[in-house]
Amino acid sequence: MENLKNKTKVIVVGGGPAGISAAVTIARANIDVILIERGDFCGSKNMFGGAIYTQPTKEIFPDFETEAPLERKNVTNKYMLLTQSEATTISYNKKTDNSNSYTVIRGKFDRWMAEKAKKEGVIIVTSTVVTDLLMENNKVIGVQTELEKYYADIVILADGVNSLLAKQAGLRKNLKPQDVALGVKEVIKLDSEKINERFNVNNDEGLITEIVGYPMNGMLGLGYIYTNKESISIGLGITLSELVDNKIKPYELLDKLKEHPSIKPFIKDGEPVEYSAHLIPEGGYNKIPKLFADGVLVVGDAAMLVNNLHWEGTNLAMISGKLAGETAILAINKNDFSKNTLKIYQKKLKKSFIIKDLMSYKNLMSEMHKRRYSFTDYYIKKLNAFFDVFTNVDSIPKKYKFRKFIKNVIFERNIFELFKDIVSTIKIILRIFI
Repeated sequence: MENLKNKTKVIVVGGGPAGISAAVTIARANIDVILIERGDFCGSKNMFGGAIYTQPTKEIFPDFETEAPLERKNVTNKYMLLTQSEATTISYNKKTDNSNSYTVIRGKFDRWMAEKAKKEGVIIVTSTVVTDLLMENNKVIGVQTELEKYYADIVILADGVNSLLAKQAGLRKNLKPQDVALGVKEVIKLDSEKINERFNVNNDEGLITEIVGYPMNGMLGLGYIYTNKESISIGLGITLSELVDNKIKPYELLDKLKEHPSIKPFIKDGEPVEYSAHLIPEGGYNKIPKLFADGVLVVGDAAMLVNNLHWEGTNLAMISGKLAGETAILAINKNDFSKNTLKIYQKKLKKSFIIKDLMSYKNLMSEMHKRRYSFTDYYIKKLNAFFDVFTNVDSIPKKYKFRKFIKNVIFERNIFELFKDIVSTIKIILRIFI
């Protein structure tokens, strides 16, 4: 295969954080690598809530904080538990100046990463769709695009959650509706002064709001708000099976969220400038596909590497790309591109936080599917109802009101359902801490 036309050492398919991290890691070892992106530029088709994480990003681009197109450093995290008309809000403000994350616009940030990768030696081919993998004796030897064939010793698949190429390689099966969420988002333009005032932040500071409950009560879904320099990103993600079973359109849910009395003031007088939708892997550890085969590795969303409880995706994508890049370097130095060498990638993942964290939450989604009404509807409403009782001032003794509240919880939910909720919660907690 050495004398083939269009032959390189490594081909990376997909120009998101995982693909770029893999490519730049390989290029820094003075190894030829081509990255193929179907969009007009890296980031043109990418969508996420809004935050990248400082520590993992520094592993790939150490100087990104002074060079990258960042929006705001996040200093506050809020958690809003909504009913149709009420909200209980928990707020955490960071004590140090060190930022754990920054909001970014993917179209800008991914493009910046791609430019950095080019300077490191990565050849980036845009506006090109990879239609098939090239196989020889059950080994991946390259890719077929719309126009021509490209050959490589190793192909790294970073082509997103619905990776058709990974399926073609026999590494994964068709996705099931309960294993993916559909994320929808609006970017709403607002003056920076209004953002600062409404979210109580300074010019370079940002806030992340995570939303549970309304308008997704009883369904597996979460909402969010991220502050950018001069815009707000507001959106939600909901399991695809919920949309199908309940015959609900995601943009209708987003409209309801925007009209909630505790949300509407944040976006008042804002101008919608962007609407986007994207599939998000939700299956967790139990749905991770086979990650390697002869001549091929799978990274990022294509490998289902998302920690949905903690809203972590870009960090898993970037580190998995880095580890795949390191594995490719080892394989090239050994001149062995078989699965016997490429399985080192999986070993690296298992030693990292990625698999350890995903294993901790391996049963989360199955438990949430079984008890979703309890966790996303009933107790959200009861928590808001409790604070209504707690804050209401009248001439009734507090203990009488509290007793009545507890009796209502027991009789409405019944002992059997309460017991199952407790058991489910204990299972999740034990899995996380043990």
